Amino acid sequence: MAEFSMNSKDFFTALETDQLIGSHCLDCGAMVVPQRGICPRCLGSNTEIVSLSGKGTLLAFTVIYVPSLMMAQAGYDAKNPYCVGVVKLDEGPKISGQILDVDVSQPESIQIGTKLIMTTIKRGGEENEKTYLGFRPV
Repeated sequence: MAEFSMNSKDFFTALETDQLIGSHCLDCGAMVVPQRGICPRCLGSNTEIVSLSGKGTLLAFTVIYVPSLMMAQAGYDAKNPYCVGVVKLDEGPKISGQILDVDVSQPESIQIGTKLIMTTIKRGGEENEKTYLGFRPV
């Protein structure tokens, strides 16, 4: 794993290389994503950056028909909705991301408890390309 800092920008830098990072509190054992210098559980500062597997389970989701401006620019609209979900990672923390490869035309077919794996999504042109977190069924 490359050297990353607690700076939030490094979370997105890690995504650019298909890595998911978080932090582990050496005092209370809490794991959080993205990484933080201060533990949200015990408020201690004895934390370290860890690489996470990117594997997890779908806890909640919604299908979005009225997109934000950024998602509209990516081609989503009422006729082309997308799914966003909360994923509990195998290591414990929860994070949200776009859920890919599910049938958004039939939201009832998307199942809570589905096993997922992290992926990255590139959006924007060459000059302003950004990498975003996504998940797809295993």
